[in-house]
Amino acid sequence: MTTTDTASAPDPRRTLLRNTNFRWLLGGGLLSMLGDQFTLLALPWLVLTLSKDPLVLGTVLALGSLPRALFILVGGALVDRHSPKRMLWLTKWLNAALLGALAALTASGDVTLPTIYALTLAIGLATAFSYPAGSAILPQAVPPALLQPANGLLMGARQLVLLLGPVLAGLLVTTGGAPGLGRGGLAWAFGFDAFSFAVSAWTLARVQTTAREPKAAQPVLAAIAESMRACWQDRELRALFLYFAAIAFFVGGPIQVALPVLASERLPGGAAALGVMLAAHGLGALAGMAVSGLRPHWRLSTLGGTVLLIDSIAGGVFLVFGHVQAAWQGALLLLPLGALGGFVQVAVYSWLQNRIPPAMLGRSMALFMFIVMGLAPLASATAGAALRVLDVTQLFTVAACCLLVVVALGALFTPIRRIAYSGVAVA
Repeated sequence: MTTTDTASAPDPRRTLLRNTNFRWLLGGGLLSMLGDQFTLLALPWLVLTLSKDPLVLGTVLALGSLPRALFILVGGALVDRHSPKRMLWLTKWLNAALLGALAALTASGDVTLPTIYALTLAIGLATAFSYPAGSAILPQAVPPALLQPANGLLMGARQLVLLLGPVLAGLLVTTGGAPGLGRGGLAWAFGFDAFSFAVSAWTLARVQTTAREPKAAQPVLAAIAESMRACWQDRELRALFLYFAAIAFFVGGPIQVALPVLASERLPGGAAALGVMLAAHGLGALAGMAVSGLRPHWRLSTLGGTVLLIDSIAGGVFLVFGHVQAAWQGALLLLPLGALGGFVQVAVYSWLQNRIPPAMLGRSMALFMFIVMGLAPLASATAGAALRVLDVTQLFTVAACCLLVVVALGALFTPIRRIAYSGVAVA
């Protein structure tokens, strides 16, 4: 690991924390992310109080994610047509209204499954616009030199909320509701999320973004096609998108499906063992994101070389993981892997924000999220089907071999290894 010479430049961390725009984004974003964890816990619990049918719960969760997958590219096009700040502000108020209605209906006892279906669908649709808006606003709010430390702090804060939020939400639901039902606690959880969105919208309104030149409105499909062509014609961007699509497929399935099966079939403690391993991975990711944000000039080779190196290590971890016999062994493997992944995730995200033209940032980031998130259910379904003919050890071994093949192909036949942190390929 090396560092760049920053003796003549101000410390980006201090500059970032003095940046008013970033402070507004961080404060509102933290509260909103915490509120999301309350809804993620309370919504399935509410559904289970109305129906014990797991199909009903699955349907509700699918209605929350399906609109995001279908409309995220449309959301990215509208973000570029208007502005990330405006679209994000509108979606925050919309979510505040939807969750406020859900809180009121839950508190009054008038909530029904059709109502939950409708509100969940609307909330999922709103995220199709808020996700690309949230990824495109930061380059308009902070100087380019502060992008990586800003992403590191924001992503690290999000990871911390992911670790602590469910605990706080569980305490609120169990202490705020009636014994055996918990409807009062559920209403408070939804109400807090609605409040967090309203406050976040208020803080967002105080962010001053860089003005853009007005651009003639394009039809949505034409705007999406334009962005796809631009991404495809950029060799480094095209290679990185295709590479991450393959990585998401071969890593996502084992983590989402095979890891719980491993804990259930082999590890003492079952669910508790799974929790320990996931917590270790989450803590590692938090540490890696924090280091990437607080030490943005620390380098591991080129950015592309770092990505390939970390995915090679992940392949080696998968080869070993199928033979894990205790939770501490799995945690010991996942902790450093999470740290390396968190470190490079911040750098890649910052590289994309610097590389993609501002006029196409919403659409291009939406395309990247569509590729990664869209493959997640396919990867999980494929892993589940594979476990019908393979045991857990064999699945991890096959995934490791496929992962290493993808890394080798990326290193030998694409320009990925030459991608620099600055966004310019090196020889």
